[in-house]
Amino acid sequence: MKRRTFLAAAASTALARPAIAQSSKKLTFLSWNIVDQADMFKRWFAAFQTEHPGVEIEWLDKKGPDVPPFYQTQLAAGSPPDVIDLQGGIGVEYAAQGALLDLTPYLAAKPEVKARFNPDYLNNWVWEGKNWLVPFYVAKTLLFYNKTLFQKAGLPGPAASFDDLMAYAGKIGAGGDDQTGFLTLNFDWLYWALFRMNGIELLSPDMQKAEFDTAKMADVVDQLAKGTAGTAINKISWTGRWVEPLGAFASGKVGMLNAHSSAYFFLKGQGAWINQDTLGIGELPGDWSVPSLHGYGISKGAKDPDLAWAFVEFCTAQKQAQEMADSRRILTAYTEVDKNLLARLEKDEPLAHAVIQTQVEHTDKLCGNWPLASDSRVKDAFYPALQNALLGRSDAKSALDEASRKVARELRRA
Repeated sequence: MKRRTFLAAAASTALARPAIAQSSKKLTFLSWNIVDQADMFKRWFAAFQTEHPGVEIEWLDKKGPDVPPFYQTQLAAGSPPDVIDLQGGIGVEYAAQGALLDLTPYLAAKPEVKARFNPDYLNNWVWEGKNWLVPFYVAKTLLFYNKTLFQKAGLPGPAASFDDLMAYAGKIGAGGDDQTGFLTLNFDWLYWALFRMNGIELLSPDMQKAEFDTAKMADVVDQLAKGTAGTAINKISWTGRWVEPLGAFASGKVGMLNAHSSAYFFLKGQGAWINQDTLGIGELPGDWSVPSLHGYGISKGAKDPDLAWAFVEFCTAQKQAQEMADSRRILTAYTEVDKNLLARLEKDEPLAHAVIQTQVEHTDKLCGNWPLASDSRVKDAFYPALQNALLGRSDAKSALDEASRKVARELRRA
């Protein structure tokens, strides 16, 4: 998206006021592919400018893959955006690079702001005991399942264990008509609950050593590989990113899908078969899930950190957070706001309510969200070897040995 600048004098004719000479301040906000909410942001900017006369807000929105390189360029140039919307573990990476401002003092000075948020979601951006971001909007994985295929296979509902999950996937996949049993999203560790439910840890508690290269991990990988070689697990699980796996589940020929709540609205738009009677909503065994979160951070190089914090505090206040929640039907981690959204959805959209309800439950069982200074490099070191084993290109033990060596190297570099 092109650069968008909203000047206080031009925000709205209804906001006309005497000019304040020599008082203009500029605030730059970089968001992550949320241009569909342009009207909402215009209202927010105008309201913020009313509270902070003379402030000029420049809004830049970039598609997800473009945000990191753009931000890196701005950091190198010494002109980073004051406020940035970051997704997943990249926030901790930037904190470790010294790019972000420590928000701990601001949250300590405003305990009522910190109290807005579900602490399990807020803690996703704690690194070295400090808060680096606060929630913008949040999601975590859940299990979507096709009730029609479950009934056809004689299955009662979501599996209670990994072994049951694999058995259910096998039964559904054996049903013919190009059916497969299970599908998962794989980016940003979204598949990690499959390993965590088996008691497998990626790293040691101090996050200094790889701990996944075990006999148990090899056994789980072998089971997943065998399922993928047959019809129990859809191969797109390990090769697709977003559109391909969701499209496969929306076709009505896949029994179960591990994805975050945001997937629901895509699925509903693609799958004519999806309704309250045909789509089941549940948790993976053990209630484990992986978060996929967006948060507001402030660049350490912000020209006016206090003004940037005022903007973050404003954007996460109840009125703005409620508008965001209602507009996108997504959680904000602002506890009261999310309760209001759920109450509305329970009456207006029962199936969406069932999806969103999972997002406020079992938030103490989040996994795959290690605060790593080298998160993206660890992912890149780990996943290709795992993918080779899951797709039958190598045996599990060799793949895990390779992944362990590469992850250990990245941890040493960090």
